Amino acid sequence: MSIEAFKQARQFLFDNRTNYAAAYAGFRWPVMEKFNFALDWFDAELAAGPMAHTPALQIEGEGAATLTFAQLSERSNRVANGMRALGVKRGDRILLMLGNVVPLWEVMLAAIKLGAVVVPTSTLLNKPDLADRLARGRVKHIVAATADCAKFEGLDPQATRIAVGEAPPGWTAYETLHTGAATFTPDGPTHASDPLLLYFTSGTTAKPKLVLHSHQSYPVGSLSTMFALGLQPGDKHLNISSPGWAKHAWSCFFTPWLAGATIFILNQPRFNAKAMLDALAAHKVTSLCAPPTVWRMFIQEDLKSWKMSLRELLSAGEPLNPEVMDQVEAAWHIVIRDVYGQTETTAQIGNPPGLKVKPGSMGVPMPGYRMRLLNTQDQDANEGEVCISLDAKPPSLMLGYQNEDGTFQPLGKDVYRTGDVASRDEEGYLTFIGRADDVFKASDYRISPFELESVLIEHPAVAEAAVVPAPDPIRLAVPKAYIVLAPGSNGSPETALSIFRHCRERLAPFQRIRRLEFSDLPKTISGKIRRVELRQSENARTDRAPGEFREDDFPELKA
Repeated sequence: MSIEAFKQARQFLFDNRTNYAAAYAGFRWPVMEKFNFALDWFDAELAAGPMAHTPALQIEGEGAATLTFAQLSERSNRVANGMRALGVKRGDRILLMLGNVVPLWEVMLAAIKLGAVVVPTSTLLNKPDLADRLARGRVKHIVAATADCAKFEGLDPQATRIAVGEAPPGWTAYETLHTGAATFTPDGPTHASDPLLLYFTSGTTAKPKLVLHSHQSYPVGSLSTMFALGLQPGDKHLNISSPGWAKHAWSCFFTPWLAGATIFILNQPRFNAKAMLDALAAHKVTSLCAPPTVWRMFIQEDLKSWKMSLRELLSAGEPLNPEVMDQVEAAWHIVIRDVYGQTETTAQIGNPPGLKVKPGSMGVPMPGYRMRLLNTQDQDANEGEVCISLDAKPPSLMLGYQNEDGTFQPLGKDVYRTGDVASRDEEGYLTFIGRADDVFKASDYRISPFELESVLIEHPAVAEAAVVPAPDPIRLAVPKAYIVLAPGSNGSPETALSIFRHCRERLAPFQRIRRLEFSDLPKTISGKIRRVELRQSENARTDRAPGEFREDDFPELKA
């Protein structure tokens, strides 16, 4: 049976948790014909086995609650029956727009049981964004918090509306769903290839694409993520990520529960690094995954002051600068391990437990993935676009991108292209260079923004940085840095001069930062830097930007 093949593959990765070579050589994706994560795994194995009364979800802060696997199983059964009574059917699309509250996990499990397709949606979206998702996502049902219900006024009156909290007119109160029966009977088997999740990508460069995943691609495909994160049964895992984005499904839903770990959440009105560190220590969290922005905020604190129970430290979303890794390791004696993947996939590349970590490298291919680097001539090379070989298509890859007419683009014949550029060293480690459209030329030299940003972040006055090309009449383009200052620093000429000197000492002449500007960084609502917006701003300029500093401004640098 499919579930047995799944359990065997999972156990193989546990058995080889710290033996990457054996795991990569011996892992085979389970062949799944029928599979339902909520029914076949969560209910049948976690909620009905020895872990039934183990906490599955622990939320602290606003909406605090702790629920066991057995409790969540029953509660999601009730919600599934309640949603079925409202007309939710197999294949229907549900726009799910909630923060980190218990109903988010209940609805996810319930939708999987029903065979409905979830459209995870950030609470930060505005009305035009929601109109786009309802239309292009072909949504039939909406689940949202009371505070966000007004955003849907005038949008698709045919959609079923469920409000978490007090229900406005025309909405059904979520709590009424809990009156459904405590047992659930599916209307038929779930095929592993049936659609499950529809994501809108974060749109760092263009209009969001629609990414369709199946009951196999994320639920089963997350085995590679489980291996990369190093999670084990009984762990308490905190992933700092907002609902609505793929990373939340990765690390706040599928992966911890594949491992039999507790999902830990701290809700904060506004992110506070000190309070988050307090919670990590007080609740004995064993595994932490956070984006680079959060790690950069953490190192502004005295990390040695906290006595932690942490075993695994992870970073994902964008490459993590080596300077940050060094500071965390010095404080906690644990190395942050980078993990790479996309909305379209699970963890493709990473630094699993037991493997040497090379600062600045995103790691090695994960079990089940065969990676290729293709140059501009589509030839295999040691530097090029990161691609997944499709000669044995991993089931963790999306079904495809949805077209405007509702059909889906087929994947390529030979490779899936990620759009990211990386290099590979003699040991097979991959190092991120940049998005294919972020890498640029200056004086005919190829520039990787990430390399320059990693040097900039080493300066004590720099909290974050983004490097883009600024048009130049002689060199075609020169590297310009947009810099977010660290607390206590100011955007004075003295600070600019110090940063220029810092870069001159650490970068080759062709890489040097020639211009800089102290500024906030434009980001997607999922937190990724929109370098495309900065590039467009530079290209549109006809004169010098107000507040911009240039190397030529400082005679001291001409010597």
